[in-house]
Amino acid sequence: MNGPITIRPGGPADIPAVLDLLDEAGEWLVAQGRTGQWGTQRQSGTPRRQQQAPMWADSGCQHLAFAGEKLVGVLVAGIPVDFVEPAPEPDLYINLLVTSRMHKGEGLGALLLDHARGLARAQGIGLLRLDCYGGGDGKLVRYYEGQGFTVARELRFGQWEGRLLEQRLQAQRPAPVQ
Repeated sequence: MNGPITIRPGGPADIPAVLDLLDEAGEWLVAQGRTGQWGTQRQSGTPRRQQQAPMWADSGCQHLAFAGEKLVGVLVAGIPVDFVEPAPEPDLYINLLVTSRMHKGEGLGALLLDHARGLARAQGIGLLRLDCYGGGDGKLVRYYEGQGFTVARELRFGQWEGRLLEQRLQAQRPAPVQ
């Protein structure tokens, strides 16, 4: 990647770019034959994404990664979910992590996960959780495990197979006083 990545909050004006990035990721999944995660439909055309995109934009929980002026990643973290049991302690739930497939392997996902860790620590939260597709070849679960997450339990919604993952955060140590 040329130049630094900047992360800023997202808002309503960013909805079309976020949907475009979701379409790019969905098309890549289909091209890989990995349709179990999101299906074969363009993400921007699904009622689910049409409902989620404005909610994310208005939530204050959406964080966008840019390379120059180009959106290359989206993190949504902090919207409570009703399809998994509440954590036994305060947590920061990662609702969405998607990065540009044109920048695959460049560490954008890790950068956004680090951003989520920073958000959690700033709120005094020591637990990150997320759910992801757990079927097919298992690559997505292995990606998150490589990022320090562990599988908490399996999820199933109809034919969709997923995993609930969590990561405990180390407390940030205060800077030494000089």
